[in-house]
Amino acid sequence: MNSPTFRLHLRVPLPRLTAELDLETTERVLGLFGPSGAGKTSLLEALAGWRPNATGLIEVEGRVLLDSAAGLRLPPEQRRIGYVPQDTLLFPHWDVGKNVEAGTPRGPARRAPARIRSERVLEVLDLAGFERREVAGLSAGERQRVALARALVSDPALLLLDEPLANLDAPLRRRLLSYLLRVLDEFRIPTIFVSHDAAEVETLCTLVAVLERGRLLAAGPPAQVFLAPGIFPLAEAGGFENVLTGVVEAADGGAARVRLGAEGVRGAILHCPAAGLRPGVVAVLGLPAEEVLLASVPPVGLSARNILPGAVRRVSQVGQAVLVVVGLEHGGAEVVAKVSAEACSELGIREGRPVHLVIKSQSFRLLGTGGTAGPGR
Repeated sequence: MNSPTFRLHLRVPLPRLTAELDLETTERVLGLFGPSGAGKTSLLEALAGWRPNATGLIEVEGRVLLDSAAGLRLPPEQRRIGYVPQDTLLFPHWDVGKNVEAGTPRGPARRAPARIRSERVLEVLDLAGFERREVAGLSAGERQRVALARALVSDPALLLLDEPLANLDAPLRRRLLSYLLRVLDEFRIPTIFVSHDAAEVETLCTLVAVLERGRLLAAGPPAQVFLAPGIFPLAEAGGFENVLTGVVEAADGGAARVRLGAEGVRGAILHCPAAGLRPGVVAVLGLPAEEVLLASVPPVGLSARNILPGAVRRVSQVGQAVLVVVGLEHGGAEVVAKVSAEACSELGIREGRPVHLVIKSQSFRLLGTGGTAGPGR
C-alpha cells in the first residue's frame, strides 16, 4: 500500500468561522473547491506557514510541516513551498529574469543538486528569451507564467496555486490551463490547487475537497464528487462541465476529430471545433451537461455530428432536473446529461438502459492542451 502524499488534519480559526480540512490521500494533485468565503485561501496560507494560529497536522510525502500536538511548526522558509497567488506580485522594477531568479534558494535554504532547473522551467513555460523583458510590458498571461516559473525554480516540495486563473479572460485561462497541465506532468510536484471553477478542478486535479463556510462537505475524484446531489448545485454555480480528454487524430477545415482516452486506446471519436488543435496533441474538452441530448433509439437525419451509443450507469435527481451518467460503448468514458424529470420519464431512462448521446460539435470548448490522456496523472 502506498504511503499518503498528503496527511492533512488542519484547523484555522478565522473571524467568522473555523476552516477545517481532514483528509489523507495518495493522490498527487488536490483541488480545494468552494464558493468565496469557504476558507480555501486561509487553508492554503496555513499550509504555507503564514497562519500562526493554525493547529493540527500537515504532512507531505512523509515530511511533517506542522504537528501542533508534538510542538512542531516549521517556519515558512523551511517548508519548501512554491506559492502562486491570484495577483502575481512581481517586482515591477526588475526584468523577467530577475523576477524568476528571486525564487532560487540561497544561503542555508539552498539544496544541491536542485531537482528543478531554471532553464527547463523557462522552456516548459515558453519563457526562454524573455529574461530581459520588462514586467510592465508583459500580458496578464505572461505575468502569471513568470509567477509560476518563480515558484518552480524554488525547487518546492509542495506547490500551492491560489486561483491563478481567476483574473484572466477566457482565452488566457485556456492557455494558462495548458501550461499548468504541462507543469504537473513535467515536474510531478505534490500540488494543491484552489478554485471555485469546477471545470478547472476536474481538468487539473485527481482529488477534490469541497468546502463551504469552512466545513469539508465531501472529498473524492472530481467527476464523482461534483455529481453528488448535495454538491452539484455548488459545482454548477462554479461552472460544472463534462471534462473529456483525448488525442487529436485530425484537424482541418475548421473541424477536429478527437479520440477519447490515451494514445492507442480505441475510445469514442468526438467531432469538435479545430481552433487551437493539431494532430497528435492531447486535448482537454469541456462539454456542458445541458448540451447533451439523449435518444432512446439511434437517431437519423440530424445535423449533430456526435451520435454516441452507450448505457445509463447512474440516475440522480437534483432539484427539478435529473443527472444521467452514461458510459460510452467505445472506451468506457462517462458523460453526464442534465435533462428534465419529464423527459427522463418519457424516455424510460433507468440504470442499464441503452441510449444514444446526441451532441453538436460546437457544444465542445477547448479547456486546454497537453497533460496526460485518460484518467489521472
